[in-house]
Amino acid sequence: MSATELFRALFGATKFDDFRWWPRYGEFEVIVGAILIQNTNWKNAELALENLRKSGLLDLQNLANLSVENLAEIIKPSGFYNQKAKRLNSLCRAIAAEFGDFENFAHAVSREWLISQKGIGAETCDAILCYACGRAVMVADSYSVRFLGALGYEFESYDELSEWLGALEFGEVFKLANSRYDNFSNDENGAFALFHGLIVEFCKAHLKGKKFDEFAINLFDELKCS
Repeated sequence: MSATELFRALFGATKFDDFRWWPRYGEFEVIVGAILIQNTNWKNAELALENLRKSGLLDLQNLANLSVENLAEIIKPSGFYNQKAKRLNSLCRAIAAEFGDFENFAHAVSREWLISQKGIGAETCDAILCYACGRAVMVADSYSVRFLGALGYEFESYDELSEWLGALEFGEVFKLANSRYDNFSNDENGAFALFHGLIVEFCKAHLKGKKFDEFAINLFDELKCS
């Protein structure tokens, strides 16, 4: 099985409205969400984001200048809020100092710089690069590991998994994406954003606890035969 065959199968089994998938794609809010989502679900992260919106603080300079204690109280619904407040405040201060504003950050930041920041692991880094900065980066996550593990695939590192998922035949991917999304832009970033979204949404729908449901098992059987 290839990454493109996996993409094709998931594309046929899963649908969502925006191929870019992540809410507020291309905006500063993606950075905040990428940290708040660590070790929790999107519902809890969104509650914390909404608290920041209501407080008028969902802005790079505001979060850089806000005390860690106050930030922790506001993002409490996301869990691990003291740790996340420190990470978020530290990252915002570093971005402001190094790049000045979000727009310059999105254009100029390197993966090496971003992943060197405290609390920014490979998955969080690549989510920011893909969904906030519009880079051609394939995000790999725990759902990817579980899905491919069910198919008998094992990977020694995050980078190995990301590289495998990223080996798409873009011509076919673009053709499929254009058949559903009128505004799909034929670029690798859009393909990677869509692919990661398909994996996550499929697993959210068909992974019950630690077991996949019958629909997923049938899909796995088809993929194993392909």
